[in-house]
Amino acid sequence: MSEAERFSPRGMLGALTGGGVRFVVIGGLAAQAHGSSSLTGDLGICYERSPENLERLAVVLRGLAAIRRGDPEFAAIPLDARALRAGDVFTLSTSGGILDLLGSPDPGLTYDTLRSNAIEIAVEDGTVLVAGLDDLIAMKRAAGRPKDRIELEILGALREELDRQG
Repeated sequence: MSEAERFSPRGMLGALTGGGVRFVVIGGLAAQAHGSSSLTGDLGICYERSPENLERLAVVLRGLAAIRRGDPEFAAIPLDARALRAGDVFTLSTSGGILDLLGSPDPGLTYDTLRSNAIEIAVEDGTVLVAGLDDLIAMKRAAGRPKDRIELEILGALREELDRQG
């Protein structure tokens, strides 16, 4: 089964929230929460980098059978709290599909900043924080990849519509 076929954001979100991990959803799923119709095949989160949260995140990643994507040399390195503290961006394959972890998704945007501007979205067993629309626009603008420029147009239109509605 391919990663796209096993993509289960609800399962990953449930594991993260159930494990007490502090995070904000970013990327494509966050854009969808604001009304974008774009499709995504991964879950992106910005995670709080306190030692306690890194420990909780490491436990959840073990439960999700997470391994690093890309270079096979790095795939074998355990994703414990020490490794999470040493890095900032992790692209992972998990039992629920692709999970991207970003400690600081853009200069000036941290977990605390994103949390303060986030919206709450109901999920099966509670709520998750989702990056605010303006923060998503800033992240897409900074990333500058072709797919981000396309999504930027969609998010900009959503922002205009919300402004029009007051």
